[in-house]
Amino acid sequence: MGVKRKQTKINFIFAISIFCHTPTSEHLHYVKMAFKTVLFMCFDPQVTYKTPVPTGDVYFAETFDDGSLDRWQLSKTVKGDADDDIAKYDGKWSVEQLKENKVPGDQGLVLKSRAKHHAIAAMLNKPFIFQDEPLVIQYEVNFQDGIDCGGAYIKLLSDTGSLNLEQFHDRTPYTIMFGPDKCGEDYKLHFIFRHQNPLNKDVEEKHAKRADVDLKKFYTDKKTHLYTLVLNPDNSYEMFIDQSSVSREIDDPNDSKPEDWDERAKIPDPEAVKPDDWDEDAPAKIEDPDALKPEGWLDDEPEFVPDPNAEKPEDWDEEMDGEWEAPQIPNPACETATGCGEWKRPMINNPQYKGKWKAPLVDNPNYQGVWKPRKIDNPEFFEDLQPFRMISFKALGLELWSMTSDIYFDNFIITSHKEVADRWASDSWGLKKLVASANEPGIFSQLMIAAEERPWLWVIYILTVALPIGLAVLFCWPKKSDDDYVYKKVDLPRGDVEEEEEEEEDEAAVVDDEDKVAEAAESAQAAGEETEHQTSG
Repeated sequence: MGVKRKQTKINFIFAISIFCHTPTSEHLHYVKMAFKTVLFMCFDPQVTYKTPVPTGDVYFAETFDDGSLDRWQLSKTVKGDADDDIAKYDGKWSVEQLKENKVPGDQGLVLKSRAKHHAIAAMLNKPFIFQDEPLVIQYEVNFQDGIDCGGAYIKLLSDTGSLNLEQFHDRTPYTIMFGPDKCGEDYKLHFIFRHQNPLNKDVEEKHAKRADVDLKKFYTDKKTHLYTLVLNPDNSYEMFIDQSSVSREIDDPNDSKPEDWDERAKIPDPEAVKPDDWDEDAPAKIEDPDALKPEGWLDDEPEFVPDPNAEKPEDWDEEMDGEWEAPQIPNPACETATGCGEWKRPMINNPQYKGKWKAPLVDNPNYQGVWKPRKIDNPEFFEDLQPFRMISFKALGLELWSMTSDIYFDNFIITSHKEVADRWASDSWGLKKLVASANEPGIFSQLMIAAEERPWLWVIYILTVALPIGLAVLFCWPKKSDDDYVYKKVDLPRGDVEEEEEEEEDEAAVVDDEDKVAEAAESAQAAGEETEHQTSG
């Protein structure tokens, strides 16, 4: 860093000095270089990492920095609806550093197997009960090898008397499921909570609406991203990615479509008439009239003949098996001929073929749209005035299937205080973000791309660069007092004076000539008027 700091000093001295003069494109290049170098210093990858410690009350916090999974329980059961060869939850987990942009001392939980079921869970410090405090869930995910099909979501397992983490599987009751999921080109951020219908006692899954942003980059850029869910006692919620924020009727089962309901958007034109020259009986194919039988064609020779060497089997019973016939073989006489048997002209498309005539379609004047049953009040509808009051939970689990390995998880935290989660993110995910930014080629170009997506960043950039430069400019030309200036009268060179006098004389001569011409014109005009007056008299 010593060399970088020295170079930065040189860059800034040059940048400040050129702004004391007229800046050129070359000067601006040095200003950009200075700005770029300082930014690199700000994102120095040689960061000092310390395992984050929660700054407030938490229900769960996990960094994996001790390298162990002592508090975590691997599932020992099988998935009920899967084939026997893949039903076991035998996917491997490991505690490792990131593959890229490593932060020394920082480790995370890594899903290591592909095309296998994985399940692992840990108990909370204490159950979370939905009462008067918010719920904040936060953790990190890095799809280190991208993702083909699979999820990285978590489940908050309901506080039931029968909860056994060794038997954790896909049907274990959960209260909330949250996190990223992707298959094909469908990129999702799940927020699902399970709620019991007080009317029929069924437990239903309620899905939040899809995120308002394009999620693709979070699955493909191989960076560590921060996922946060905030639930409030006033029944509001908000989802965040990287700390940026990203809703009663049913069909009547007894309703039926009326017999006269017309769903045809188009109908045959009732006014259309088949043309007189339309031949519906013309065949689609006809013999080619221009075809000629090839020379050497043997019309009298069949393509196949009985095998002269075949013999009737000894056990052949003509009463039971019928008359024996030798099997057919290709006719040897046809081997050198262009063909055998009756020659037929090849078939070609009939240019006169039109098929069965049909009237063209026109808009149906009776079209009523596709029929749907009328709406009635849902007999099982209920208005939950307190959806926040969910079933309490006491464990966090990951139950996943993935076609891609090396999915990285880190820094889980569950708390009731958003500021605690934010500080936790600053001490953990924030450092990963700085290291990743510093290791990217072309910091300056990355900033330009960011400014294209968020134009308001230009204000920050300008202030960051212009403010120190502007202050430096104030010292480029210190203000001078009147006493610092000496005024002196300077005589013009004699040659310059003579040239000015000659120019003045030439201008005066031109003016005199113009005056004489004007006087002559006036005299000629006066003489002409006098002559005309005498003639008329």
